[in-house]
Amino acid sequence: MTLIAILIATLAAGIGSVWLAAGLMRLGFIARGDEGPSHLGPHHLLSLAAGALLATSFMHLLPEAFESQTGPKALFATLLVGVVFFFLLDKAELWHHGHEHHREEADADAHGHVHGHHHAPPLRSGGWAVLTGDSVHCFGDGILIASAFVADMRLGLVAALAVLAHEVPHHIGDLAVLRLSSPNRSAALVKVSLAGAVTALGGVTGWWLVDRLHDYLPYFLVVASSSFIYVALADLIPQLQRRLSARETATQVAWLLLGIGLVTLVSNLAHQH
Repeated sequence: MTLIAILIATLAAGIGSVWLAAGLMRLGFIARGDEGPSHLGPHHLLSLAAGALLATSFMHLLPEAFESQTGPKALFATLLVGVVFFFLLDKAELWHHGHEHHREEADADAHGHVHGHHHAPPLRSGGWAVLTGDSVHCFGDGILIASAFVADMRLGLVAALAVLAHEVPHHIGDLAVLRLSSPNRSAALVKVSLAGAVTALGGVTGWWLVDRLHDYLPYFLVVASSSFIYVALADLIPQLQRRLSARETATQVAWLLLGIGLVTLVSNLAHQH
């Protein structure tokens, strides 16, 4: 039963977030900038995702981990190591992408490819880089969701919701990159959906690992928390730290609180049932 729930939740979070992102783009709800009050801007989704991730970590995953017999010092050390690990992973990815970008520019200059249409090959390789990185990221998300489900069904639902919330703005960026490298929108959607489906593979792997390493479940939950906290504080919130009007700031805070509220609501509903 737990494995079935994990499969459903990981597919909903992995593929569902891609389709939701594509639907928002197709319907015109996502504005490229501040195009007017009728549009849902990317910063609104970022605020929602940040709130959902922080609420999941501090209100659900960490309390569940600390209710175990594991010592708080060991769990705090795991949290610290997890945050530092995801920071180093982020730095390695940035360095790799920057290195590839500079090498492509050098190759283009060496061959005299300095005009618009000659930049198509780098865009295509960038698209594959996006898909590869997205697949690895989704695999990790699946493991985190599985860890939460093994601990408690309610935690699993909350973790899946948090992943769904933070993957929507991420997949909007992925789709935008792939549409630059290929005019075929359907192909871009299929590719990103396949990358999202890797979440289910991560879920099965996580279920198999956690089920056999049950004594280490509190550590898995803390690592999941460190991932969510790092994404929220290092990736999402910095993109929101810009000078805004009082009205825009209030809207931003409202979406952040909405993310926290949605996670809390889903948690309470799951607990009641």
